[in-house]
Amino acid sequence: MNSWHLSRAVHCVREGGVLAYPTEAVWGLGCDPANDAAIERILELKQRPWQKGLVMVASSLEQLHDWILPLSEDDLAQIWPTWPGPVTWVLPCRDEVSQVLRGEHQSLAVRITDHPLVRALCNEVGPLVSTSANPAGKEPARSRLRVRQYFADELEYILPGDLGGRRQPSEIRTLDGQRLR
Repeated sequence: MNSWHLSRAVHCVREGGVLAYPTEAVWGLGCDPANDAAIERILELKQRPWQKGLVMVASSLEQLHDWILPLSEDDLAQIWPTWPGPVTWVLPCRDEVSQVLRGEHQSLAVRITDHPLVRALCNEVGPLVSTSANPAGKEPARSRLRVRQYFADELEYILPGDLGGRRQPSEIRTLDGQRLR
């Protein structure tokens, strides 16, 4: 991992920019989840309706405490075997979480990543918005080249790195046992 590239990505997020970065299976678009203007840019780039909500990625559960409600022991027993890893959980969120981030839901989709580069980035800046790098209806980007083809010069930074080797984007689960993806 190149520390210069990581510091550029950290600067991008802290300055309110939108960046692309490799995740477990596909390239992602990310920003500071507390920055509504940056989130709105991602939605515009993706041509995605705000009502759907977005995923957040973190390097630890502690990073999510300001975003999600406290979890019961039973909920944690269900979640812990999947984290860190490629499983996103839809969890009840705090009332103050921006609607631009959570969409029309009272929940937030979150995961603790096992991707080393994303973990390092989250260790520096905290949790990130993490949505696939593609316009709505197109295949998620699986290379830096495809990210550039989709978004040209519309991103502040593209963090170089390798995908995590998984074939499918993260699975999305709910606490009541549903698999949404």
